[in-house]
Amino acid sequence: MSKGNFPPGPPSIGSHPLQQYLYYRRFLADPLGGVTRWMAEFGDVWFRRDGDAHQYFIANPDMIYEILVKQAPLFAKGPVYTSEKGGLARFMGQGLVTSNGEFWKRQRRLVAPAFHTRRIAAYADTMVDYTLDRIDGWQDGATLDIDDEMMQLTLLIVGRTLFDADTSTTVNQVKRAVEVVQRASNTASLLPYWVPTPLRIRSYLANRMLDKIVYEFIDERRATGEDRGDLLSMLLLSEDENGDRMTDIQARDEAVTLILAGHETTANALNWTWWLLAQYPRVEAKLHRELDDVLRGRPPRLQDLRNLPYTDLVIKESMRLMPPVWSISRVNWVATDVCGYTFPPGTGSQILIYCVHRNPDIWEKPNDFIPERWADDSIDEIPKYAYLPFGGGPRICIGNSFATMEANLLLATIAQRYRLHLIDGVEIVPQPFITMFPRDGLPMRLEARKPVSSCEPAAAAI
Repeated sequence: MSKGNFPPGPPSIGSHPLQQYLYYRRFLADPLGGVTRWMAEFGDVWFRRDGDAHQYFIANPDMIYEILVKQAPLFAKGPVYTSEKGGLARFMGQGLVTSNGEFWKRQRRLVAPAFHTRRIAAYADTMVDYTLDRIDGWQDGATLDIDDEMMQLTLLIVGRTLFDADTSTTVNQVKRAVEVVQRASNTASLLPYWVPTPLRIRSYLANRMLDKIVYEFIDERRATGEDRGDLLSMLLLSEDENGDRMTDIQARDEAVTLILAGHETTANALNWTWWLLAQYPRVEAKLHRELDDVLRGRPPRLQDLRNLPYTDLVIKESMRLMPPVWSISRVNWVATDVCGYTFPPGTGSQILIYCVHRNPDIWEKPNDFIPERWADDSIDEIPKYAYLPFGGGPRICIGNSFATMEANLLLATIAQRYRLHLIDGVEIVPQPFITMFPRDGLPMRLEARKPVSSCEPAAAAI
């Protein structure tokens, strides 16, 4: 091992490919259980050798701040993101999630206007209207896979806000592509990348399908040159400091990134919110009282969100307990120290958002669903980088305001009209791949509820 100061951690992995393959097969069978046990044994930072490589696992806010903010220029996205063979770049190209350096900075500046506050505010009614259309087909007492419902709903919203188009005919194709992306990025294999395994063939076909959908929209928009108020218009019309615009390839990569990252995280935030509400009836009842008091049976609109503080606390607490992005990673290519620990060149840093959100040294009753904790004065004592559902630092998710608005509006719209119950005997298992989703779906039983109308007195809020 390199000389330096390293924290304790689990046994090292040998350098032989078979050793590493067998280890990752075991780890991927239960990643959440593995990292939770390690945190209980080693604390909020631990270290392991992966063959000749160094690997840190981090659930410590001070170290996270150092990596994502203070020393951010030294820590880049590694091959798990940037490789066009085994990383996310094979699907997203050189988009914001997968690029580094000056190219990433330029792209970030070009994409930023699409997420200006006034621009995303215009999408609020679209989000609510699509949700109302979706739940109009629901029936009292029916059992639905809520995971599928939320995925399809958020995909339709992304299609409208990104392309100003009805993407209902392609939503199932995109959903299947997302499933391929998840599995392809979290599968251990001994075979060289060029071996055409069934999963690699599906990855190739998924990429071709995404290209076909996105390039058709780009070609049509280039031909007209119009600004239709959607995100694609902003991508194509934005100029850098030299007056240059994105190429078709760059616009494709950013559009695919927004499709893949822009719907699934929100869908899973809602999935886990429904799952938690079904287990905490007191929280659910308080949410319903707020919605009835404020909305009186009418659909929510953007201006209502300021009067729905508890709805926002429910979303915040859900994303603390069950963060849709459960882990992010960085690699430092220059030697450095972080909080007294040695980081040789090429060290991998796995920032475990799931673990820092449940770190018992930071959070009181860390495994309990308590939205009220966010309204307590003691929340100001929580370190800033103990809560990072959208990452942090310069590379914080550019769509975080969009996603937060969407999650609040969809929760308010649906919870007004339905309670969602878990099915007895059905175990819901979190699957942490790129995002954390219900492994076998989320079957739930619908119970219609009658929201208080504007003519009825509302119950006192607690």
